[in-house]
Amino acid sequence: MTTEANAPMKFGVFLGPHHKIGLNPNLAIQRDIELAEYLDRLGYDELWFGEHHSSGVETVASPEMMIAAAAQRSTRIKLGTGVCSLPYHHPLMLADRIVQLDHMTRGRMIFGAGPGQLLDDATMLGIEPSTQRARMEEALEIILRLFAGETVTAKTEWFTIQDGVLQLAPYSDFEVAVTASVSANGPALAGRLGASLLSLAATDPTGIERLASHWEIVQTEAAANGHTPARSTWRLLGPMYIAETLEQAKADVRYGLKWIQDFLAHLVPTALGVFDNSDDLVDVINESGRGVIGTPDMAVEQLTRLREKSGGFGTYLLQGADYARFPNMLRSYELFAEEVVPRMNGQLKPLEASFARVESSGKAGAEATARSQAEATARYQDRRTAQK
Repeated sequence: MTTEANAPMKFGVFLGPHHKIGLNPNLAIQRDIELAEYLDRLGYDELWFGEHHSSGVETVASPEMMIAAAAQRSTRIKLGTGVCSLPYHHPLMLADRIVQLDHMTRGRMIFGAGPGQLLDDATMLGIEPSTQRARMEEALEIILRLFAGETVTAKTEWFTIQDGVLQLAPYSDFEVAVTASVSANGPALAGRLGASLLSLAATDPTGIERLASHWEIVQTEAAANGHTPARSTWRLLGPMYIAETLEQAKADVRYGLKWIQDFLAHLVPTALGVFDNSDDLVDVINESGRGVIGTPDMAVEQLTRLREKSGGFGTYLLQGADYARFPNMLRSYELFAEEVVPRMNGQLKPLEASFARVESSGKAGAEATARSQAEATARYQDRRTAQK
């Protein structure tokens, strides 16, 4: 019996993106767009693009523009803003662009919302970082009302809307997702507003232990506000790089894994810190459960553990970054689609059962074919004899 806790998983890639310094930035952007076409062919369900305006690493300033371009290169994969930093935008203008994007993608867009992360982004905009989460909530409440077709008048310390209304109705009933890390703020907001939950710290040792309680918060807040949350809309994010062997995976990620980890140590409170070499970092990531740098079997073990810890979720998003050179990253995504996805969503079970029946039959099939061939030969000979 299929329940929310054991339903087939969906899979996607979440691009900050994290591009290694020294890589041609124009080429990096083109590759990010091409990745949508590649993942679409492999059967991935989603691809997300972030929004950042500083650091020199996360080089996408407008996820909406990336989605518009990627939608022209793909046919079925859903494309998410991962995420739009709401305090950076007037709510009416952002809502207008998102609805247009819903039309341009014919309903393949997911609206992901967050407060913004990079300190320099906020500083350049004159935003006090401590206000960003409150502003994000203010903006999202207004945006959801606009999506619903309301005429909104509101005045806060950072924006004013006077009889604001969208001239274009949404094309689809697109999904709205809010980010969560370690604290309860994200789950509470998702439940209160009836939005999906995107857990960015799902594989962090602290975050993974709070997954079950975070979903309880979603359920509690949703019930209090008349919403019914579904685990199928819950997304967990974590790093994975897959190769045929652990040794090959370690060799591949010597290109960029340590570099990216050193960068994140400046931004993320729960980051691992600085390591002397990439191989030691891989060992810590694998042993702590923060991610998987290894084989398809290791990826299946990690996803099974996350399912158990969370009680069940809908989609796992691989954290997209320049862990390895681009051709190797493509092979990692391909290998994941080939060997991990079908094991987690149940596609292999009927195939394995059918194959097992053949194996258990011994040579019965071959013997039956031989008898049939002999009988056909005999009939042919009998006809030739009768003709003579």
